[in-house]
Amino acid sequence: MTFPITIFDIHLHLIFEILAYSIGYRFYVFLRNKSHDLISDEGRLWIFIGAAAGAFLGSHILGILENPSKWNQLNLIYFMGNKTIVGGLLGGLIGVELTKKFIGVTTSSGDLMTFPIILALSIGRIGCFAEGLEDGTFGITTTLPWGINFGDGLYRHPTQLYEIIFLIILGFLLFLLEKNVVLLNGSRFKVLMVSYLIFRFLIEFIKPNEFYSFGVCSIQIACIFGLLYYWKVLAMPQKLIQNV
Repeated sequence: MTFPITIFDIHLHLIFEILAYSIGYRFYVFLRNKSHDLISDEGRLWIFIGAAAGAFLGSHILGILENPSKWNQLNLIYFMGNKTIVGGLLGGLIGVELTKKFIGVTTSSGDLMTFPIILALSIGRIGCFAEGLEDGTFGITTTLPWGINFGDGLYRHPTQLYEIIFLIILGFLLFLLEKNVVLLNGSRFKVLMVSYLIFRFLIEFIKPNEFYSFGVCSIQIACIFGLLYYWKVLAMPQKLIQNV
């Protein structure tokens, strides 16, 4: 297998990124049409705008913070060329919460987006895997039998595939959980965020990141702040379940 993988000179990364956004959105529309949304169409529109703006800024800001040694290269091209999912999720969260305060929405808005986000991230990571070394999401070298040669002759952890497997398992467990208990409004999204932040904090240790002297990288620091925001979920997970 030769990386990056292309079809008619078009990188699969681009194709799967477009598929991730489009299929994820269509899945969201499908779920919303099947449920009773407490938020109006106008409110949802504003929330989407807030989420998109926050995700854009958060993704690119944390993306450039990933490589402290290259901060002297900072310009618009470098800013636009670096992004990360953790920054997108946390930035989107901030954008949504600020927008909700502005328009006066007090109910949770994330539950409907949970499964579409899981699906979109899984599809997008296929593209990341297909991009090989160009994407920067690969792992460090390994002697494990499933190590992948992305083109430099070294066998590395396919961390993109690890993430896809994690997301599939998370989605399945969330589905089973909701078959057995009634979650409070907003709990589904909280479970997604806490689970994904923990996963990313751990998986970053087997990626060739720039670690600070105290042993963690920029993405891991962002994960810590995100988990502190959700400290109640970690301390009292039973509070996610509705008493019936």
